[in-house]
Amino acid sequence: QVQLVESGGGLVQSGGSLRLSCAASGRTFRRYAMGWFRQVLGKEREFVAAITWGGGSTSIADSVKGRFTISRDDAKNTVYLQMNSLKPEDTAVYYCAAGPRITTDLSYGYWGQGTQVTVSS
Repeated sequence: QVQLVESGGGLVQSGGSLRLSCAASGRTFRRYAMGWFRQVLGKEREFVAAITWGGGSTSIADSVKGRFTISRDDAKNTVYLQMNSLKPEDTAVYYCAAGPRITTDLSYGYWGQGTQVTVSS
């Protein structure tokens, strides 16, 4: 079992930065691939970024490539999403997810409760 708790969301002006954190419980955190997704009310949840267990490989959605970076600290059981040059269209609830393999679909087995990110123009 893995429990995920996101933090770091908030209100930021266009062009600003935020760093989201996802703290995971459980001793086997380092064995999980981790992902970040986002969802706007009324729309489907979409992939943002993912990182393999061990952190050797990452995948970033084209819509955020060059602006967002995913990283993990297995000693702290935490995965991060650094978001720079934020745009109003990045406004969404951001979710952290854990699963056995890195993927861009929704097949991760564990999900956090989400954290709101709002970017004002």
